Amino acid sequence: MTDVVEVVITAADADWLAAFTRRLVDDRLAACGQQIAAIRSIYRWDGEVQDDPEARVALHTRADLVPRIVERANAEHPYDVPCVLAMPVLAGNPAYLDWVRQQTA
Repeated sequence: MTDVVEVVITAADADWLAAFTRRLVDDRLAACGQQIAAIRSIYRWDGEVQDDPEARVALHTRADLVPRIVERANAEHPYDVPCVLAMPVLAGNPAYLDWVRQQTA
């Protein structure tokens, strides 16, 4: 297990999500973000099943920065309850993991 995590965030607007990702990278909260512009999310909200297009980004960062990313998402995201999930990276290319650590504050 490493101290590196992948953080998934979704949003209805792919351009908004790309700009948010850029701000996180600029602020060194994430080393990078790999965005998928078109996903389909099916979920229950306000008692109804929803079926909506969304975008998804996978951020590579350090586990200790996740609370700050959640805080930023809660403050800046247009959703009332943004999806922000952090998953541990069990292993990977040591050089890449070092790069993630070096690129984050």
